[in-house]
Amino acid sequence: MTTQKPDSSKLDRVLAQQRDYIAKREQGYREQALKLYPWICGRCTREFTRANLRELTVHHINHDHDCNPPDGSNWELLCLYCHDEEHNKFESFIRYGSTSEAKRDAATHNPFAGLRDALNSKK
Repeated sequence: MTTQKPDSSKLDRVLAQQRDYIAKREQGYREQALKLYPWICGRCTREFTRANLRELTVHHINHDHDCNPPDGSNWELLCLYCHDEEHNKFESFIRYGSTSEAKRDAATHNPFAGLRDALNSKK
């Protein structure tokens, strides 16, 4: 039985095409978002200038990178750190479910219910 090695030149070509596609797609909506919104992180409110603008990213609110309405309603600008945190929260939600606790009824047990009577009976 012989095992064929994958054609590395074909794999390199496919990966390069994918990187080019992603870069072109990002460039389009990133440029639009930077024109629409102030250069401020939507979470931590850090302000950006041309010198550090590369650290400001476009986050897709619904996590669908192909959903890019021209009005920018699916985008928010986030710094690298807040963007990573947003995706970590989303991955945790997918993995573990809702992060909010289920509504619970109020406790009805009163541990001191008979304390007054017990203290009065000892007098």
